[in-house]
Parts: sequence; C-alpha cells; structure tokens
Amino acid sequence: MQKSYGPVEAVRGISFQIARGEVFGLLGPNGAGKTTTIEILEGLRSRDGGTVSVCGFDPGVETRQLKQRLGIQLQQTALPEKITVQEALDLFASFYQQRVPSAELLDRFGLTEKRGVFYDVLSGGQQQQLALALAMVNDPEVVMFDEPTAGLDPQTRREIYSLIARLKDERRTVLLTTHYIEEAELLCDRVAIVDHGKVIALGTPSQLIQQSQQSSRIEFALMRLLIAEDNEVVQVHLERPSLEDVFIELTGRSLRD
Repeated sequence: MQKSYGPVEAVRGISFQIARGEVFGLLGPNGAGKTTTIEILEGLRSRDGGTVSVCGFDPGVETRQLKQRLGIQLQQTALPEKITVQEALDLFASFYQQRVPSAELLDRFGLTEKRGVFYDVLSGGQQQQLALALAMVNDPEVVMFDEPTAGLDPQTRREIYSLIARLKDERRTVLLTTHYIEEAELLCDRVAIVDHGKVIALGTPSQLIQQSQQSSRIEFALMRLLIAEDNEVVQVHLERPSLEDVFIELTGRSLRD
C-alpha cells in the first residue's frame, strides 16, 4: 500500500500478510508509517495505491462490513468527559450487530468498580483499559492495538499481555504496534520492522535476531583477580543479540527516536 501527504511519502509500499490466530507486531521509530498503515487497514484513512484485504473486505470500500468484524484501539481515545464507563460500553455496543455483555468486559478489564465513574475522573491507565474494552465490545475476529500498553503500570501491562495471549488461544488475529521491544519479543509470532514507510525486515523475533551482524559475547568478571588468587570461575554470562540490537542495527535509531 502507499500513502502520501503532499510531497511526504508516509507509506511507500508496505506489504505483509497475517495468518488467522497470529499476533503480528509493527515496530518502527516515530514517523515510520506504522499508525498510517493501521488506519488504512481499519478503513479510517484512504490509501493512494495498493491492494488491501482485511477479513476478506477492502477497508476503503467495504468499511461497514469490516467494522462488524474488527476491534480497534487507537493510540488516543477521545470520549466525552462526563460519560460513564458503563455508558461508553453501551454506546459502542449499539454500533454492532454482535455484542459482548458489558459485565463480562468490565470484569475482564478490571473496571467493574468504575462502571459508574465519569471518563474524566479515570486515571490514564484506566482510560487505556476502557479503550481496550471498547475494542472488544463486538467480539471481533481481528483486533488492532496501537500502543496498547502505553502509560500503563507494570501490573496492568501484564494483564494486557494475558489478554493478548487469550485472544491468540481463541484464534483471533492481533495486529499491534508498540514502543517496547521486549513486549514485541514476548508477544509476537512475527514482527515487521518499518522505517521511512517501508518494511525493512520481517520474520519471527528469533529469525531476526539470527540475522543480526552482531555476535554473542561471553563476559567474565574480575578475571585477573581470579587468576592471581588461583580461584575457579563460578559464573559466566553469555550475552546474545536482542531484538532491540537488530532494530538499532537496521534503522540506526532506537525505537523511541
């Protein structure tokens, strides 16, 4: 697919396929084209060229049909300040033919005690949890998460990891972007690294790491002292290249640049 904004080519031919039940990650520095790509797939933004199919639908043409099968969590969710958690779930549920009971979503996302609370009173983490609950309100076949754990505390982040694992067990397809390399390495079956609007690497995390030009390193601590005192080496640390090493090697930047 392609997408330009005047002279700026935001997406310059990004191409990939995602299998049913796969967790697929898009990694790239800010401005790499990740969010534009996801918005095209969701039918929220038109494309300038290329062929796109999600659940068998063209998101640029069959948006209504696709909406019923797709769950979306945007990078930023804007809701009225004085809408309650329960009202937001009921409102979003009214948009779909198929719906998950709100009580189930409130429990799954730890929002039961907040059901009557206004949106502007929720913490940032709770607002993010509500955004994820809204993405699941139609029991979607495909879920797209744009920075799903941004701003969350470690415990809530682990709960989101468990949610994504459950989605995979249920044979749902998950596409996510993240700024946490270790998160992609932990959650994703495959990863596409995007830079300057193009996919520059694609594969499983282990495959990408194996392609790294960096070598594993063995580290010994205080070797001279150990030899001088005729002691034995009791611990050796083997450091292998990580997905973050691969990312920096390919893009020349850290993920947050």
